[in-house]
Amino acid sequence: MSPQPDTSPAPSLTEVETHGVDRIPDAERTATPLDLFRLAFGGANTFSTCVLGAFPILFGLSFWQGLAATLLGVVAGALILCPMAVFGPVNGTNNAVSSSAHLGVHGRVIGSFLSLLTAIAFFSISVWSSGDALVGGAHRLFGLPRGDLSYVVAYALFACLVLAVCVYGFRFMLFVNKVAVAAASLLFLLGAIAFAGDFDPSYAGVFTDSADAATQSLFWPSFIGAALIVLSNPVSFGAFLGDWSRYIPASTPRRKVIGAAFLSQIATLLPFLFGLSTASIIAAKAPDYVDPAAPDFVGGLLAISPGWFFLPVCLIALIGGMSTGTTALYGTGLDFSSVFPRLSRVQATLFVGVLSIAFIFIGRFGLNLVQSISTFATMIITCTTPWMVVMMLGFWTRRGWYDPDALQVFNRRQRGGRYWFAHGWNWRGMTAWWVSAVIGVLFTNIPGQFVGPLGDLADGVDIGLPLSLVVAAVLFLSLLRLFPEPRAVYGPEGARLARTVDVPVPPITGPGAESGEPEPVAVTNGG
Repeated sequence: MSPQPDTSPAPSLTEVETHGVDRIPDAERTATPLDLFRLAFGGANTFSTCVLGAFPILFGLSFWQGLAATLLGVVAGALILCPMAVFGPVNGTNNAVSSSAHLGVHGRVIGSFLSLLTAIAFFSISVWSSGDALVGGAHRLFGLPRGDLSYVVAYALFACLVLAVCVYGFRFMLFVNKVAVAAASLLFLLGAIAFAGDFDPSYAGVFTDSADAATQSLFWPSFIGAALIVLSNPVSFGAFLGDWSRYIPASTPRRKVIGAAFLSQIATLLPFLFGLSTASIIAAKAPDYVDPAAPDFVGGLLAISPGWFFLPVCLIALIGGMSTGTTALYGTGLDFSSVFPRLSRVQATLFVGVLSIAFIFIGRFGLNLVQSISTFATMIITCTTPWMVVMMLGFWTRRGWYDPDALQVFNRRQRGGRYWFAHGWNWRGMTAWWVSAVIGVLFTNIPGQFVGPLGDLADGVDIGLPLSLVVAAVLFLSLLRLFPEPRAVYGPEGARLARTVDVPVPPITGPGAESGEPEPVAVTNGG
């Protein structure tokens, strides 16, 4: 076990971060599991999470049915997500780069691609929901017209604020989330007071005893679909956790890092339940706003809010939207700069931000945004979760041992090393990922939105995600047994459950490579 290095003073908030996805030096790792909790919770303790929390009501569930779907989605998502937090402290880099160990030096671009899609989706949700709330609140308070121009200006200004925080980097983002966690939580609790008199937990939804058979048959598809929408929120952090946890020292006990990631998602029950409860009030008092053909949760919330709560709604939208937007966009700009080395972290962040803003405008003014978001979010988790399974099982079979220097081969435009496998691709992990992702999409069933070619085989219930989880786990472990990986990718204690084969490690060649094979950086077990 190596001694804990001295740490240098943390840079100021206004100092633009210079690190890309290179390994964070030990002396600069000054973050704690509490900081990880603040970032992960702050990124979800937002107005956009309230919008996702409203989906069970939009799908026709009662309050209690929606609560069960929400609890299922949050807890299952938190359990799937939390192990992904350990890669950052161990390797000092983000999760896409860490995936080089299991998908190959070139195969790591899969993680970059998935994080890009996730960032676009959740950055769009934050800008859209927050922009709508700001325009609606300004209309009620000051009579601001609710025309397209108002929305365009609100979206653009809000997106620029998020971009500015992301450009400054990790420390500024951490500061924003420290403020957001306390402020947004207080405002949500204030909202509980504002709507306490109107809330009725007996809201029955559409699946009542008097409903016809056709409606009753849609209950389980709607319940599972609502749970998957909720689950998409914690799973969406899977590609990003390493962006923040890489600043945590490698010696930090892993149980604390995993616990911080898990608790951060359990805490999101606060905004989820706010969205669920207020959606049930909207459905009872202003049902036009939850019409499945054209749902408008933000408009409905403003319609039922007491006058004194308009300003808190706007503050929730502003503060919470900043948290979601920054946590979604920061990591993708960080990773995008490594895939396209001509772009610096700042340039890549701006590029992805502009791309996301274009997506927002197209979705808001050219498409059915609510349907687009729910479909997109479900498809993302269906493809991302198998990738997370490969990562976590790979961590387990490797006993948590990695060579951080070999993980950086792609970023340095080099070749060779422990994770070169077959021309930079580990076909075992790649095959387990794409086969399970395709199976998941084939069995996806989102009522009224997207039904895969095999989506009706389970009586309309969406079994795509659980099926892809099982297939990814069984297939990956089977491939590791049938087609052993090189002994060099495992640590001194050897493989767990997998077989190995002794083959030479190709030397690292290319820009900046030293002669011979570099020694791996020692990491501690961390408890």
